[in-house]
Amino acid sequence: MKYGIAVFPSKKLQDIANSYRKRYDTKYSMVPPHLTIKDPFEIKEGELDNIVKEIQKAADKSKPFQLKVLRYSSFYPVTNTLYMKVAENKELKALQEKLNSGLLQKEREHPFVPHITIGQEMNYDELSDVFGRLKLESIEHEETIDRFSLLYQLENGAWTVYETFLLGERE
Repeated sequence: MKYGIAVFPSKKLQDIANSYRKRYDTKYSMVPPHLTIKDPFEIKEGELDNIVKEIQKAADKSKPFQLKVLRYSSFYPVTNTLYMKVAENKELKALQEKLNSGLLQKEREHPFVPHITIGQEMNYDELSDVFGRLKLESIEHEETIDRFSLLYQLENGAWTVYETFLLGERE
C-alpha cells in the first residue's frame, strides 16, 4: 500500500490554498492542502507497525516549527506546478531528514523544497498567466506546526490520515 507523510496547515492557510486549488489543481479532491515531508512510498504488509514506531521516534525527537509562507512560486520548467513557497528552517529540515533515514530511507526523485501546491498539471499558457498574476500578490502567513500525519492512498487515488504524530517528547 502507498503511504506518505505530510503537515496540514491551519484552516486559514488551507482556505487560501483552496481558493486556487479548486481551479488549478487536478488533485484538489484527492487530498487537502498540505506540506509533503516524505514523498509517497510503499509499505509491505507486516511492515507497518515497525514503520509507525520509527515515525513515532522521529516525532519524539523533533520540535514544533514555524511554517512561514513567503511567496508564490513555480517548478516550471521541470513541472507545470504552482505553489506557496515555505521558508525552510532547521526544525523542519531536521524532521524531514529524520523521516527519510533508517527504515524510512528512500531515494528522492527531487530535492526537498518545502511548499504547498496550489496548481498542477496546468498547460503552459495558463501557468504563465496565473503565475504572472501571483508574482504581483504578496502572501504573509506564519503559524506554529506541532504535528504531522502518516497518510495512505485509497483505491480511488484519494489520501486519508492513518495516524497523526505530535512533535516533541510525550508526557
